[in-house]
Amino acid sequence: MSAVFCGNCAAFLLAPCIPQTTTHYTMHKLINTIACASLAILAAACVSGENGVVEKTDGNRVSYKFTDNKKPLVNAGMGWVHHYYSGRTGNYGYYLEPSDSLDWFPGANVQYMRIPWAFVEPEDGKFNWSVFDTPAQRYIEKGKKFAIRINCCEHWIPWATPKWLKDKGCKGVQFTVRRGPDPNGACWDPDYLDPIYLEHLERLIKALAERYDGNPNVAFIDIGTFGLWGEGHTGASSKLPRDVQIKAVKLQIDIYTKYFKKTQLCISDDVDGWKEQKNFPVLDYARSKGVSLRDDSILVDIPEPPNPKKKGHKKASWYHAELAGRYWQTMPVIVEHEHYGLSKARGAWKGEWLENAVEAYHCSYLSIHWWPRQFLDENRESIERINLRLGYRLNLAELNMPRSAEIGERFPVQFTWANVGVAPCYNGGFAAITLKDGKGGIVAVLVDDGLDMATLPVAPKGQPKFVSHVKNFNVGFLNPKKFFNEFTLNMEKRDGAEFYGAPVVPATKAGTYDVYVSVGLRDGTPQINLPLDLPTDGHKRYKIGAITVKEPKVAGVEIKTPENAPLSTMDYDDNGKKFKW
Repeated sequence: MSAVFCGNCAAFLLAPCIPQTTTHYTMHKLINTIACASLAILAAACVSGENGVVEKTDGNRVSYKFTDNKKPLVNAGMGWVHHYYSGRTGNYGYYLEPSDSLDWFPGANVQYMRIPWAFVEPEDGKFNWSVFDTPAQRYIEKGKKFAIRINCCEHWIPWATPKWLKDKGCKGVQFTVRRGPDPNGACWDPDYLDPIYLEHLERLIKALAERYDGNPNVAFIDIGTFGLWGEGHTGASSKLPRDVQIKAVKLQIDIYTKYFKKTQLCISDDVDGWKEQKNFPVLDYARSKGVSLRDDSILVDIPEPPNPKKKGHKKASWYHAELAGRYWQTMPVIVEHEHYGLSKARGAWKGEWLENAVEAYHCSYLSIHWWPRQFLDENRESIERINLRLGYRLNLAELNMPRSAEIGERFPVQFTWANVGVAPCYNGGFAAITLKDGKGGIVAVLVDDGLDMATLPVAPKGQPKFVSHVKNFNVGFLNPKKFFNEFTLNMEKRDGAEFYGAPVVPATKAGTYDVYVSVGLRDGTPQINLPLDLPTDGHKRYKIGAITVKEPKVAGVEIKTPENAPLSTMDYDDNGKKFKW
C-alpha cells in the first residue's frame, strides 16, 4: 500500500512571516523578516534486496521496502516466560549458571518466580526479597524482565503459608493432596477468610507493591495467594464451597488492586473452574479491576477428534481460549502449558497444539515450563514458528520520503506498518527518523506522533493488515553562515531606543548524515526491536540510508547588528530608557 503525494505539497515552501506587532512592557512594533532556507535530502543508495531492503526512486522521492527477517524478538510486554521457580526452588532455573540468562533460547524474555509465602516471609514481618532479586538481576542486566507469584498452598511442603501464621491463631485445614481434608494430612491450607490471614496477607501484598509496583523490569504480578499451587482452586486440597471461594478470591483481588496501581496484575482461569463453561463471576470481577488472564495449565489432556454427541468431549487440550477473547484486545494474556515432561509422558503434547493455543488465546506471554535446554531441543521448529506470532511483531513494510527538500518547508514522509503478531502492542510506540553524523552524534529527531502502534490491528496468520500514515516534517531552521539572526528585528527608534533580535542557532547544520528508523516513546527514544536485518547504532535504531543537508538557496535579508547591541528589550524600562547595569 502506498500513498499518492501531491507535487505541489511535496515542494511547498514556507512563505516569509508577515511583520507583527508585539506588546512587551510598552507597545513596540517589531518588524520580523524571516529568511527561508533550503535543505536537500539525498537518500544513500541501497543495493536492491540487500539486507531485505529494496529501494525505488521516483523523481524527488525514494521508497524503501523492507522484508521481515523472521528472527525472534525480545520486547517489553511479550515473550517466552521461563519458570525459574515452579513452586520448588530446584525447578527449573536450578541448573542454570549464574551467568546464564537464556540468551540462547530464542525469544526468552521473562524469568517467572512462583514460590511459597513461607520462603518470602520466613519470620513474622521479616522479608527475604533476595529470593526474587538475585535471579531477577541476571535477566535485568540483559534488558529482560521478571514476574512473580507468591502462593499459599503446596503439595510438597506442609507450610507454604508460614507456620508462624498458624501459631498466631490463623485457622486452616490439614489435607492430603487429591484426597481432600484429612486430619492426618501432611499439608496445610489456610482459612482464606480468617481475619488473621487477611491482615497478614494485606501486609505482605502492601510490602510487595512498595518494592515492585511500577518497576519497569517487572512484566506482571500474579494474584496467586489462593488455592493449591496458587492456581485458584481447592478441589485437591481443602475443597471449599463455591460461594466461599468466590468471596475469598474477590477479597484478594481487592487487596492486590488496592496497592498495585501501575504493574500489570493477572489471575489464573482456575478461580472459576477448569472446564468449559459460560459463567465467570470471579474473572469478570477481576477484569473489571484491570486484572488480566493467565491460563494454568494447557496441554494436560489429549485432544480428541470432533464428536459433539460424546459427553465431556475434549475439543482441545485447553478450555478457556474463548474466555481469552474478553481480555486480549486490551490486556496481555499469559498462557502456561503443563510441565512439558509430564504432558509428553501421557501423550498430551504436540508442538502444533501449542502453536494452535497461541493463536486461540492471542497470547502475549508463553511459558517454558521445563528444563529449558531439553524443551528447546525437542521443540525447536514449533518455537521458531511461535516466535513469528507470539505477542506483537511490528513490520515496517515501506518508508517513502523525499530525496530533497528545503528548510522551512513541510515535507511528507509515509510509513506503512503492520502488526503480524497475535496480540496488540499494548504499550504503544511511535515511529521516528533520526539523523546522525559520522561520529554517531544525533543531528535531528523527527517523530511521527500521529500513529500509535497500539492501534495497529491484529490479523489472522498470513493476513497482515497494513496501515499507512503520512507525517509532515521540518528539519532545521537557518544556516549560520548566511544569517546572524532568524528574526532580524529592525529598527524602530522610540525615545532614542533601538531594538535588535537575539541570535538564533539552527537546529541542523549543512552536512551529510546517516538516517535511522526506530519505534519508541513520543520524544523519539527507541524502545522496540524491529525484525530488520539492518545496521543499528546499538540503541534500537536501524540505518536505512544517508541524507545531505545543503546550504540554503534563499539569501534572505542580512542585518549587521551594531556592536554592543542589547540582546533583548528586557534591557529597557517601560519608558524605553536603557538600563545602566
